[in-house]
Amino acid sequence: MTEFPVIRPQIRKVLAGVASRQQMYGLFNRHSQAPFDDARISGRLYAGEWFEVTERDHDRMFEILPPLFYRGDMFAMREFLAASVTSVFFSLMIGGRSRFFHGYCDLARNRAASNTSPQATSPELMREAILERETRPDHAMSAQEKRDHIWSTTAAEFRAYADGRFPPDFRGRQIVVVFNASQGKVWKLLDDLDDAEITAKLPVQFRHQPEIVAA
Repeated sequence: MTEFPVIRPQIRKVLAGVASRQQMYGLFNRHSQAPFDDARISGRLYAGEWFEVTERDHDRMFEILPPLFYRGDMFAMREFLAASVTSVFFSLMIGGRSRFFHGYCDLARNRAASNTSPQATSPELMREAILERETRPDHAMSAQEKRDHIWSTTAAEFRAYADGRFPPDFRGRQIVVVFNASQGKVWKLLDDLDDAEITAKLPVQFRHQPEIVAA
């Protein structure tokens, strides 16, 4: 396995590859089935999630409304998702070409200033994390990235947040449908998918990549 340090587990890539426009709008709503608890109402459920978009969609989102702010390689949407969490779009030079990203940032949260580093805003922290993630020497996915990709690309009828119909240890957690020969269609916790189930749900090009583990 290829080893990399854990960068910022709270800032996470939720889709491998570049999102189509349809996928982009789907990712905006990837927690639409979640209960209306504090995590969703506060936006904490979304904050830190990011994925790559096309240049055309990046530019289109810039033109929809005047941005909340515009700082060189990033701009924020004026309409907030929840509380102080909003969409921030990035245009970053990586590997000699421009690439474009969307992330949910909590504008009320900063990295505290210290004697050695100035205060960093949530969008600046996300930009750092994206650059660190996308300049790695290979394209390996972590176990969490694989699960996030599966959740992001699974149709709504085959994924859910477990409610009162499920055992207590399932409730409020992400579940997905798996199929097996003996039981047929079964709901299983996303976190409990085994290697074979993860492999079966990933696109072919991502199935046999080495997995990133914490150093």
